[in-house]
Amino acid sequence: MSLLRKTLSTAAATFAAMALIPSTAPAQTAAPTTAPVAQHPRNIIFVLVDDLRFDAMGFLQPKGLVHTPNIDAMAAQGTYFPNGVTTSSLCSPARASILTGMTARNHGVVDNNNSSEAGLTFFPAYLQQVGYQTGFFGKWHMGNDTDAPRPGFDKWVSFKGQGHYYPTTDLPPAAIAAGKVNMLNVDGKEVAQKGYITDELTDYAMNWLTKERDPKKPFFLYLSHKAVHSDPLPPVRYVHQYDKTQFTLPASWANTPENYAGKPRWVYDQRNSWHGIDFFYNSDMKMTEYLKYYYGTLSGVDDSLGRIMAYLKANHLEKDTLVVFTSDNGFMIGDHGLIDKRAAYEASQRVPLVMWEPGTVPAGVVNTGRVRGLDFAPTFLDIAGVKEVPKQFEGQDAWGLINGSIKPADWKPSDFVYEYYWEWSFPETPTTFAITRGTMKYIQYHGIYDRDELYDLAADPTEMHNLAEDPAHLADKIALRKALYTQLANREGKHAIPFTERQAIGAVRRSKTGTGAAPFPAEWLVEPNRVDRIDDILPDSLAKQAAHQAGKPFVNMPTVDQQLKSIPEK
Repeated sequence: MSLLRKTLSTAAATFAAMALIPSTAPAQTAAPTTAPVAQHPRNIIFVLVDDLRFDAMGFLQPKGLVHTPNIDAMAAQGTYFPNGVTTSSLCSPARASILTGMTARNHGVVDNNNSSEAGLTFFPAYLQQVGYQTGFFGKWHMGNDTDAPRPGFDKWVSFKGQGHYYPTTDLPPAAIAAGKVNMLNVDGKEVAQKGYITDELTDYAMNWLTKERDPKKPFFLYLSHKAVHSDPLPPVRYVHQYDKTQFTLPASWANTPENYAGKPRWVYDQRNSWHGIDFFYNSDMKMTEYLKYYYGTLSGVDDSLGRIMAYLKANHLEKDTLVVFTSDNGFMIGDHGLIDKRAAYEASQRVPLVMWEPGTVPAGVVNTGRVRGLDFAPTFLDIAGVKEVPKQFEGQDAWGLINGSIKPADWKPSDFVYEYYWEWSFPETPTTFAITRGTMKYIQYHGIYDRDELYDLAADPTEMHNLAEDPAHLADKIALRKALYTQLANREGKHAIPFTERQAIGAVRRSKTGTGAAPFPAEWLVEPNRVDRIDDILPDSLAKQAAHQAGKPFVNMPTVDQQLKSIPEK
């Protein structure tokens, strides 16, 4: 059976490997401590793409539609993980979780604005302690828009904020005419960007691999691409690659009553916004056209991966080097009328994840075990031979799952808890919390007048049928609601909503001719003076449900004027 067919045939089982072990609150951040290194420590290359959709790889698309030959080869020779996920689907929080092994509620990097890095230890510092050389190349995107070198890396190449695809991209015409170009930070010094960013970052990484590092020491290379973040500009060689390609969108992109049945009001309201399919990025571009640039930009990343793998093979390092290819978060292309990320829906939470190390990582395998971005730090330290797990780590060591010594059926991941905190800069998406246990996912929102959501991902992988008000699933909702609250406590045992300083109104514009606001749910529209008016405030329970099914109030609460009528006059 081909890898593609294997992947498709296991789609229904994608979520079946998810188990029920609850998370625990971590201790305070600890400083790196020296630990013994493994006798033959392997090298690690971590390739992180920005905003890459979970299925945006050639081997997962109809044959010939998307061209990613090197990613496809990596999957054919290694293992594909369809259950790669992020605990916070947003650039800065997701990257902070990867680098610290902590959740957003504990590392404190909660949005893309100016969350502090103070007090955080990035896991490559632990690798340095056991003799690894470490190099960072690309997008950092945390800490007040600074590109300064960070602790834990021997080699540093980065840029401020999102960076730029070309040397003069995003510069005003006057600056370009004056000879200005975008700059990189190379080991603390400003250096002009010379070419297309994906190629140039790869050049720096390859130069470090071939000329700058000590070949007698193990290495960790973190290649963090700007691609394929908006607005994606392909390299010149791929600008017209998809001119004639016809892309299709998820069925739930359409504005139909069926697609919005049971969905929160904010989802429909977002349709006509910066992150909505009808007015995305405040343009009238069609997503089917946008994807041509998106996938053309991905081709540059694919070339980069090909260069790395060719180097490893030519230098006989492939059996001693783990290569991980993934993304910081997912990307919606019209799913439920939404684009971009942030939401707790599958296309936002799930990320592409492929791992490759011939002879160690099983070849041509689809591994359904769930791996979170949170899990990379403890896994990489295990690979490096670090014996003492830092106390602040909240992730799980997945090395046994990756190398096949633990079968997916025996992998016991923690509940998958998701957190996204409202941002003033993009106010369309509310603070969102979610928990996935087994095949059930529960989503709730904070500070908004709207519905909860509950989905059975095995029966409904595209999340079209909200079961939150289904009497048959009341017990599921109650249990997951309680578990979510418990596990969202920070390391101090507190439940707090972090936020950063507002500096502008944010992306609030809507198309004049676009869709309007969503109506309130029909079941919320009632006559006045009902005696069951307090029932919705009381905790959900089987007893309350039974009373409502019998057509009775759970608690009889007449209005004050009704109560006065029942008081006998003297």
